[in-house]
Amino acid sequence: MSGRSAGGHENNRTLWIAFAANLGVAISKFIAAAFTGSSAMLTEGVHSVVDSANQLLLLWGRRAARRPADKLHPLGYGREIYFWSFVVAVMVFALGAGVSIYEGVIHIQHPEEPVSPGWAYGVLAVAFLMEGGSTVSAFREFKAAKGSLGWFEAVTRSKDPPAFIVLLENGAAMAGILVAAVGLTLTLLLKSPFFDGAASVVIGIILGFTAWLLAAESKQLLIGESADPEMVDGLKALTERQRGVTGVGDVLTLHSSPDSITVLMSVDFEDSMSAGDVERLVECIEDEAQARWPTIKRTFIRPRAGAAALVLPDKRAD
Repeated sequence: MSGRSAGGHENNRTLWIAFAANLGVAISKFIAAAFTGSSAMLTEGVHSVVDSANQLLLLWGRRAARRPADKLHPLGYGREIYFWSFVVAVMVFALGAGVSIYEGVIHIQHPEEPVSPGWAYGVLAVAFLMEGGSTVSAFREFKAAKGSLGWFEAVTRSKDPPAFIVLLENGAAMAGILVAAVGLTLTLLLKSPFFDGAASVVIGIILGFTAWLLAAESKQLLIGESADPEMVDGLKALTERQRGVTGVGDVLTLHSSPDSITVLMSVDFEDSMSAGDVERLVECIEDEAQARWPTIKRTFIRPRAGAAALVLPDKRAD
């Protein structure tokens, strides 16, 4: 999945499309909510405002992550994007899910008859089309980047949060629009405002689940996540086949950003090799690794005897 990270990290087109779509949808929803008195429409407007702010935070995160390394941050600022992605997840939960559920409960307890349903249906249709266009753009970008992986596996293994955040947010937005439409229809057919409030609660639950998934993935990256297992195995195989290498111990990798990986390896070299030969071999391993995986920016190799006996337990087998 490393190729996906590199491509998505520099492409802000999808984020700008999502921002423009969410901002336009938010304005139209608030206007419709004012005319109809619909609780679901109001919470959908709040949801779109939160989504618009989220796109700006992700754009800022990508910009901040590109700052060069300095004395205080020798590995760079790449993890900024992971921090802002986590903030986005918190906003979706607190401002999106929280406000939606709160408004829904209030309207269930104190129901209000909706008026001018034509406005609501018109805005929902426009919103669905605009969100759909943004979703198609995010879908195509993520599909091209995920390769042969399944969708859920691609999300859980992604090292570029904005790539899947936009897709999940848009998916939740489109689901929310459909729920709002169903709630409004049931309210009109059964002449019961309860369903409008209930729709707001359902929208809040959808946003809450989305926020939980986003927070879980962003948290793993923020703490520090290794490269894909295929790369780790490939690095070990590449090193083991070098003439002069008798064993490979720990192969530790860490994503400093979606397209920047740091590698640390303990390698056992033949005892007969001179210091100069070891230096040249280390340089050869570094060059081959970076040529094969361009996202590897730094490689640290520690020569030691008996390195093969120090391999960490493979938790993937648990």
